Amino acid sequence: MIEQILPSRVAAAESFGDDPAAVLFPQERAAIARATESRRREFATARACARTAMTRLGLPEVPVLRGPRGAPQWPEAVTGSITHCAGYRAAAVALTRDVVSLGVDAEPNEALPDHGMLELIALDEERARLGELAAGIPGICWDRLLFSAKESVYKAWFPLARRWLGFESADIIIDPRAGTFTARLLVPGPLVGGTPLTMLNGSWLVDHGLLVTAIVVST
Repeated sequence: MIEQILPSRVAAAESFGDDPAAVLFPQERAAIARATESRRREFATARACARTAMTRLGLPEVPVLRGPRGAPQWPEAVTGSITHCAGYRAAAVALTRDVVSLGVDAEPNEALPDHGMLELIALDEERARLGELAAGIPGICWDRLLFSAKESVYKAWFPLARRWLGFESADIIIDPRAGTFTARLLVPGPLVGGTPLTMLNGSWLVDHGLLVTAIVVST
């Protein structure tokens, strides 16, 4: 499913449930030794997806540990992203000669919890656009899609900037027909190819009761 919104130079793998055969490297097991059993299964399946994706690029299977702010630590010359939610785990990877950074996220196609979360993640103008989207195309939880898009933005941003990016730091416009979105950065971005990063372009889809978003920053 996720490969539908990724270019061919990005390899991906996904699972719609936990893989009981997924094996962790010793370093990975140590990193989640205190986690619950469900979290360990989720972690192992996501890492299995990551290794499957890497083998599709002709790369060896290696541990994928967590670095600063939980970001996956990829081998040299590799960039990637991992996502997981109820009933879904996925990973996408690419060679840095082809892709500078990427971010993927998956969420259930369900409305955000109604306890101020939308006000936390969305700018005023974004909330206004969400209302228009909901009125025009029901059946898609646009607030959750916005959240997913912002998660993908952050996952693509962090490996480049190595600093936090708040929900309020990107203004996202969703194209409901093309299955794309744009994220205008409202803070100074890192240099990519000698030029400051000011805009990120992404894609999204709805399938299997899930919302999936992806951003690929090309070289």
